[in-house]
Amino acid sequence: MDKKLLEEGTEINIQFEKRDGFVPIIVQDIDSMEIIMQGWGNELALKTTIEKGKATFWSTSRNELWTKGETSGDYLEIVDILTDCDQDSLLYKVKLVGNGACHTKNKNGVARKSCFYRKITDKNSLAKLEE
Repeated sequence: MDKKLLEEGTEINIQFEKRDGFVPIIVQDIDSMEIIMQGWGNELALKTTIEKGKATFWSTSRNELWTKGETSGDYLEIVDILTDCDQDSLLYKVKLVGNGACHTKNKNGVARKSCFYRKITDKNSLAKLEE
């Protein structure tokens, strides 16, 4: 596809083929604007997300389609879907339904709102952020 059309056009042409059929998907909470997770998606995941209105990914560990919340009940309702300038990355702006986006739980046994709950403090250690 012509670069100008890809970057400035209105035609959807997500570049799944750049990464063997996948694109990274960044997930942002619409209320707090916090980045809460990152996943991978293929054409089927994007199609399912649009049809269901719920964030759907391709699970690279299970090698299957995965709609966040089907097991936990902690869904991510789609508000907007954006693509970057090269159409090789997606941003899902979502409304959290349930406790959180992460499959891990905090010390109280509740799903964490964000998968980004630790920061790198130096080259050898991590520190947990306040929950």
